[in-house]
Amino acid sequence: MKVLFVTLSVVVADQVTKLLIRGISIPVLGVNFTGMPLYSSRQIIGNFLRFTYIENPGMAFGIDFGWKSFFAIFSIVASVAIFLYLYKVRSESKVVRFSLALILGGAIGNLIDRVFYGPIFDGTAFFHGRVVDFIDFNFFNFSLFGYNFSRFPVFNIADASVTIGVIMLLVFHRRTVEQTDLQVAVDGETGGGTSVPEDPSSAGRESHTGETSAKG
Repeated sequence: MKVLFVTLSVVVADQVTKLLIRGISIPVLGVNFTGMPLYSSRQIIGNFLRFTYIENPGMAFGIDFGWKSFFAIFSIVASVAIFLYLYKVRSESKVVRFSLALILGGAIGNLIDRVFYGPIFDGTAFFHGRVVDFIDFNFFNFSLFGYNFSRFPVFNIADASVTIGVIMLLVFHRRTVEQTDLQVAVDGETGGGTSVPEDPSSAGRESHTGETSAKG
């Protein structure tokens, strides 16, 4: 399925940007990039867009329920389910498959952090890694239920990919279903399709036979 190239592109872009933010050292290859200090910020477009390096032990946008391994296991199950569903709907519209590919790429991108970043960077066990977030937007400033919100939760490319994919899927998949239902309704009103005309020669023979019988 060619649409999996979209998934691969999301994973590569997500992991490359995370490693550039966090920093990576591979002495064998002569790679040594220091990245940003944890919890530091760097302005990109004034105060509107910043790169703020944080590590998230929970779900997207900082949501955390406490059990670290749960998110990694959930991500694996979700990724497998999305891949199987993507194969199942391989004959669906390109937009629907593109949406699923975005969601799959985002799920795999964050899954890599959760499964491998712990032992690689922190010396902890597999499935205990923390997701690297760094995209920091200043979208709003308001208070709700006693909490003050001054910026959008910090996220990454994988989070953005999942969000965009879900929105596209909700919009275009629903539209596809509505179009299908409309076509079924139209076919029902018109009798289910175009009727096949009778063979003229056969009709002529039947008419002639009927006349002969009447005369007899």
